[in-house]
Amino acid sequence: MAEVAVLDKIEAKIDVTPKAIEKIRAAFAREGVTEGGLRLGVLGGGCSGLSYQFKFDSKPRPKDHVFNFDGVQIFVDPKSMLYLRGMTLDYKESLIHSGFAFENPNSQKSCGCGTSFSA
Repeated sequence: MAEVAVLDKIEAKIDVTPKAIEKIRAAFAREGVTEGGLRLGVLGGGCSGLSYQFKFDSKPRPKDHVFNFDGVQIFVDPKSMLYLRGMTLDYKESLIHSGFAFENPNSQKSCGCGTSFSA
């Protein structure tokens, strides 16, 4: 089995804000997740052509990029990394909408809800 490279926040090609880390931890606690991390990825689909994947995963895959943000692990597969490099995952709250926000410099355009984009 191939070794998984663990990168810390300084070496990361993506970033996760403290507010997003707090919300990820809360989601882990609510769902009873005690090991593993959050998988970020990109899939074909959505109203702009590509959509973000966001789910719990028990362990990284052999070729994943693994990021550690204050004890929260984020797993990104190599193909998705092409679209997510330089991205910041944030959590925003407003009167109208609260949720995770993808600030992606690779996105040429995105849909109104912010869950899909085109590169």
